[in-house]
Amino acid sequence: MNEPDCRIDVWLWRARFFKTRGLAARFVEGGKVRRLRPGAGELRLDKASRTARSGDRLVFILGLRLVDLTVLALGERRGPADEARGLYRSEGGAS
Repeated sequence: MNEPDCRIDVWLWRARFFKTRGLAARFVEGGKVRRLRPGAGELRLDKASRTARSGDRLVFILGLRLVDLTVLALGERRGPADEARGLYRSEGGAS
């Protein structure tokens, strides 16, 4: 399968979890994001250049909130909040 993918720092920024791409990169490089990819198991991401693709499940703590989501789309840009919310589906009640 030749699925498109996107750098994890770019995706977190496009999905509006971080105000800047640099903040997203530092967060990832701190080892604070776990990616569960169907068929590949769990991986703690430690490089901003690691990728996300549609179907990946991401788990991380942001502030005092556990964020557990499934990537639905990669996005083409950092758009408005409504567009950003369309990039993922929250799992377990977190948003």
